[in-house]
Amino acid sequence: MEGLSPISPPLLSSHKRTVAFTTPLNYAGRLSHLLQLKGWNPLWCPTIIVQPSRPTKASIQFFLSKKDDDERTTPLEDFSAIAFTSRAGILAFWETLMETEKTPLQAHAENFTFTVSALGKDAELLNEDFLSKLCKKPDRIRVTVPGAATPTGLVESLGLGGGRRVLCPVPLVVDLVEPPVIPGFLSDLALRDWVPVKVHAYETRWAGPRCAERVVSVKRRHRRSEEEEGLDLDAIVFTSTGEVEGLLKSLRELGLDWRMLKERCPGLLVAAHGPVTASGAESLGVAVDLVSSRFHSFEGVVDALALTWNTTT
Repeated sequence: MEGLSPISPPLLSSHKRTVAFTTPLNYAGRLSHLLQLKGWNPLWCPTIIVQPSRPTKASIQFFLSKKDDDERTTPLEDFSAIAFTSRAGILAFWETLMETEKTPLQAHAENFTFTVSALGKDAELLNEDFLSKLCKKPDRIRVTVPGAATPTGLVESLGLGGGRRVLCPVPLVVDLVEPPVIPGFLSDLALRDWVPVKVHAYETRWAGPRCAERVVSVKRRHRRSEEEEGLDLDAIVFTSTGEVEGLLKSLRELGLDWRMLKERCPGLLVAAHGPVTASGAESLGVAVDLVSSRFHSFEGVVDALALTWNTTT
């Protein structure tokens, strides 16, 4: 697996709960830290890889570069908004933006207000550095953050489009089925009279056939004998539908399926970071035990796990 050390059964504390999570690298540090703060063993088992590629960088660069027929403006000037559905999209856009010599938006334009929208804590990346690199006059830019950190909330925060164009940096999905959330998001924008333009800002790809091996290699701590089977895994956290699909694909490669994993982990709790992820997991045959109602950040799903265990103990 790219970017990971060789997989081996992790050494875990014998008195802590073990919580597996399948997020890609860009989210792993935040979630692992929150799990550790609860006194649990975080077990990182990434099932998808999220990263920009040369083609995706070129796709973004097109909108930030000067037009061939007008050296004063960029294609981005033809838009009224950018709608970011993920942290990865913002980071990929920022990486390419940093490589541009001039700001892609003029300080003064007929379309004075330019809107940039993002979800939950992702919006923290839309800071002064980002905005000043986007436009020499950051006051021209309006940042919106919906109260509900969902694609639907993002659409509502933008209001009515009035036929204006909105740039949508989204993933190019490789070796996985594109979840319906992105097509649904673009469709909802069109229903609000926006003209959504999709740009592949980064790739989301399967982490490979062995990516679930860390989960299935966690041996039960208190076995009566070496022959007794079972995994000592208390919970697994999913933050996207792609992570669920990636895990299931890897289990099949390892000669297992979800039912067999659940049999090995009788008390396993399945937690989803928000209703979109929960719905996607259920559509793939993975029953979800708890869904975070505060999904603007990972604190919500971690607190939901803690509340469930505190209630049952």
